[in-house]
Amino acid sequence: MSITSITTFYSESDVLIIRYEEIHHVKLKKKRTEESCLIKTKCLKFASERQISVGICSMMKKSNSKPMTQIMERLCKFEYISVVIFPEDVILNEPVEKWPVCDCLVSFHSKGFPLDKAVSYAKLRNPLLINDLNMQYFIQDRREVYRILQEEGIDLPRYAVLNRDPDRPEECNLVEGEDHVEVNGEVFHKPFVEKPVSAEDHNVYIYYPTSAGGGSQRLFRKIGSRSSVYSPESTVRKTGSYIYEEFMPTDGTDVKVYTVGPDYAHAEARKSPALDGKVERDSEGKEIRYPVMLTAMEKLVARKVCLAFKQTVCGFDLLRANGHSFVCDVNGFSFVKNSMKYYDDCAKVLGNMIMRELAPQFHIPWSIPMEAEDIPIVPTTSGTMMELRCVIAVIRHGDRTPKQKMKMEVRNALFFDLFEKYGGYKTGKLKLKKPKQLQEVLDIARQLLAELGQHNDCEIEEKKSKLEQLKTVLEMYGHFSGINRKVQLTYLPNGQPKASSEEEDSLKEGPSLLLVLKWGGELTPAGRVQAEELGRAFRCMYPGGQGDYAGFPGCGLLRLHSTYRHDLKIYASDEGRVQMTAAAFAKGLLALEGELTPILVQMVKSANMNGLLDSDSDSLTDCQQRVKARLHEIMQKNQDFTEEAYQKLAPTGSPSLVNSMKIIGNPVKTCDQVYALIQSLTCQIRKRLEDPKSANLQLYHSETLELMLQRWSKLERDFRMKSGRYDISKIPDIYDCVKYDTQHNSSLSLDNMLELFRLSRALADIIIPQEYGISKLEKLDIASAYCLPLIKKIQLDLQRTHEDEAVNKLHPLYSRGVMSPGRHVRTRLYFTSESHVHSLLSIFRYGGLLNEEKDEQWKQAMDYLSAVTELNYMTQIVIMLYEDNNKDPSSEERFHVELHFSPGVKGCQDDENAPMGFGFRPASVENQEKQEDLGSLEDLSKDEPDRAILTEPLSIHRKSPLIRSRKAGSMEVLSTSSRNTTYRLFPSCSRQSDIKSSGLGFEGCSMVPSIYPLETLHNSLSLKQVDEFLNKVCESRSETLTKTLKFLQCLEKVFTPLEVFHILSCYAHKLTCILLGSYVIDQHKVASNCEVKRKFYVVFKLKKKIKNLESVAFTQPP
Repeated sequence: MSITSITTFYSESDVLIIRYEEIHHVKLKKKRTEESCLIKTKCLKFASERQISVGICSMMKKSNSKPMTQIMERLCKFEYISVVIFPEDVILNEPVEKWPVCDCLVSFHSKGFPLDKAVSYAKLRNPLLINDLNMQYFIQDRREVYRILQEEGIDLPRYAVLNRDPDRPEECNLVEGEDHVEVNGEVFHKPFVEKPVSAEDHNVYIYYPTSAGGGSQRLFRKIGSRSSVYSPESTVRKTGSYIYEEFMPTDGTDVKVYTVGPDYAHAEARKSPALDGKVERDSEGKEIRYPVMLTAMEKLVARKVCLAFKQTVCGFDLLRANGHSFVCDVNGFSFVKNSMKYYDDCAKVLGNMIMRELAPQFHIPWSIPMEAEDIPIVPTTSGTMMELRCVIAVIRHGDRTPKQKMKMEVRNALFFDLFEKYGGYKTGKLKLKKPKQLQEVLDIARQLLAELGQHNDCEIEEKKSKLEQLKTVLEMYGHFSGINRKVQLTYLPNGQPKASSEEEDSLKEGPSLLLVLKWGGELTPAGRVQAEELGRAFRCMYPGGQGDYAGFPGCGLLRLHSTYRHDLKIYASDEGRVQMTAAAFAKGLLALEGELTPILVQMVKSANMNGLLDSDSDSLTDCQQRVKARLHEIMQKNQDFTEEAYQKLAPTGSPSLVNSMKIIGNPVKTCDQVYALIQSLTCQIRKRLEDPKSANLQLYHSETLELMLQRWSKLERDFRMKSGRYDISKIPDIYDCVKYDTQHNSSLSLDNMLELFRLSRALADIIIPQEYGISKLEKLDIASAYCLPLIKKIQLDLQRTHEDEAVNKLHPLYSRGVMSPGRHVRTRLYFTSESHVHSLLSIFRYGGLLNEEKDEQWKQAMDYLSAVTELNYMTQIVIMLYEDNNKDPSSEERFHVELHFSPGVKGCQDDENAPMGFGFRPASVENQEKQEDLGSLEDLSKDEPDRAILTEPLSIHRKSPLIRSRKAGSMEVLSTSSRNTTYRLFPSCSRQSDIKSSGLGFEGCSMVPSIYPLETLHNSLSLKQVDEFLNKVCESRSETLTKTLKFLQCLEKVFTPLEVFHILSCYAHKLTCILLGSYVIDQHKVASNCEVKRKFYVVFKLKKKIKNLESVAFTQPP
């Protein structure tokens, strides 16, 4: 700023002279007009170079603490801010007149600090106060703290004050009983809390009832790794004044909230010191804190506390109990420890606050960031501006160890007893993960093997080899954990169904249980990194982040999140690998720190209710069983694929499927090759084991050569059956294993590994997607059975955003200074397994969302999806909802939906012919004529991204520019969609050189080289269009269910419950089995399979008696 421009404030030069005198300790005299002008000019020059001085006035221990140092270092990065730390000796021993002069004061009380002198200094110099000093007297007295909280309408535990003051005897009425105290007429039953009225006294006692053993827990300020000890003393203290309050059951967790101004709060949970007194510390000796989300009411409480106590930087404690949150302590000036994100945020908020208040006063050039930046505004493909309202993502888990599975049919009474013990007959299936349950399965296996050893002719139908494998796997590791092993039992009314029509009918009669043992499948370190990096990159989906967050990657999301306008929920299925993926993603998304377990516990919701994200892949629908049988049949023919085979196996004409069939040629011969390669591989591993140099060789993720040999030997045994035919269901497992070893154990340099990878991949590219349906109708039927609850939930998520419900909004009465308190972005993240991702994609592809013949963009999207060979780890399906506030609320154009997709992690060999989509948020066709007149966006045309032709072939590589951002006024505007321009959010690694040389700011840092970028499938859908489509999908499935119910009702009118069970047991339909209920409980009464068949045919002879039977789904006997 020049001297000339400063002279516009000439009338305030007297103020400048005073400030110049204070800092340079000189007295300026105005004797003559010329001299006065010279003085004023000198002062104005000084003003142009002026720095705002921020004084830190506190005890040295606090001023030199790590949090203070980290935040002040960041604060100094503001161009016009400098920091002055008051020496402790000066604070304690010098009069306030000799204290350093500052424009802004950060001062707070701690033990030994002269608060009175600080108050006097503030009166003398009148600096901007970050934390009010007079209110700090109140914070030192818990009685005053509780009074202020109560006046603000903030929930507190029920309490009473005992004042042992001779002048106020009426406040000192204490009656103590064995299990209660009465304080001034208020009764508190044990357990209750006794707190000294002085906030400086941390000796808080909790008294327990005699029924629990009596005694008390004595809390104190942390000493080493202790924060409390148990004492047998049960009587309350008889000297001093105390607050008595109800003990709140918090499940052993306290929440610490840290505000930086009324619009920012950081929350962490820690183990309650009352629990066992042991402080949980990490490997670096720091207390473990869990990042937590605050509810809408808790966010309002944080704002109230900050304003009521006039403490910009303020910490307070929350107790979450019985569905409510209670404030139990206000600590005043407090910083978060060991959080780089908090240090960044705190410095930015404080710096902007200081500049906003003082820059105008000292004529410092500073553009105040506008709050409007917080609304996430983006340009649509038609050039208008829209607000992001909702992000929904369904994501597959990250890289894992090979899943291993063993199936066996069991009929022994011991297994049925176990099934009944844990309530298996209620739903017809059972999952056993707990150590005690797994131990019972192991005991049964040991008992049956012992009996087989003693009596070879005993009536034990279970195969000895299978029982031995069950025993071996359950004895692995020396301990049980639901993460690395689980057993599933499924009730089969008529025993195991045939795998194919060619299989001999050697099935035994009567009911049985299908036992499925699963182990392996843990998330690898690589998988954690993938998830965390993708979470970090995902922030860039959210526009905004100017002002405080300008120039920082993905800070639009972090800004929304910190200012309470991000409504985030993360769901995961109950599989360990899925839950840990969700936690790692959350860590990257929200810039969290520390281990994954605390994040998982606090932030990831288990979604195994109602089948939202979990699927029992071993309880197949009737349709899926038929599909698997057909696949088995086609793949067992020892001849090259004929034209008929192409029609049967690839009726949709998918290019990826057709290419794989061409690679395979003859499926049986290809399986012969795969089997020979597996034999070669196991032979090589055995030789390595015999080599002394390989004795202690450690493979990836602590695997040994022995364990590697075990999994390959099992595949070798299981893939080729005794009949000489191949078990096609093992192909996904073979591909799983070879993909893992090619990626993680390539240092072994095993021969022919890449050839095995190539062939097994070609086979898997047929088997895996086609197991979810061969024809379009089959794909839809299987998909809706898997993910109907998820579809309904997605529909609900979109509707709730549309209805603008009052979740996670600031209260209008407390929204001063926030221009968009009622606006929020809803984010719902669903982490799941491959089956749900395949199913959801099938519904969008084949459910009739759009007509390919009429919509060119959808046709191109379908061509792209058809060319995708594999839905790999970290596959993403993303739905984004935007609102155009310029459109009429009732208009279809008000809400705009975009659908995006990424096939996830790149394969072991980055295939140059990998299909490419058309970028992230490409320009729409109808926009091409509008690009010349873009109003305020016109200036951005100079910074246009590279162009790409939308009509070029899928296989051709081209440049994929990132979203570039520039500021237009107070709002960030992404570069406009020029004709035929595409945007890539996460560029693929083949374009790294382009990005490095482009100098594109932070987006270049957000890429995940190992993961394919998001591609837009469609970007001009209306919310009504999507809602009607999802409704149609749900109604179609409901119609099937209604038919089943009608059929059941018809049968119940004519037959007894047992006869109904006989009839329905002839169908292997999953829905029907779920409906059976009480019929399943009577399964032991079924005489024999012959009896079932006899009664079944009786039903069809009496068909005329059953009204409407022909109108329902089941009209033919199996």
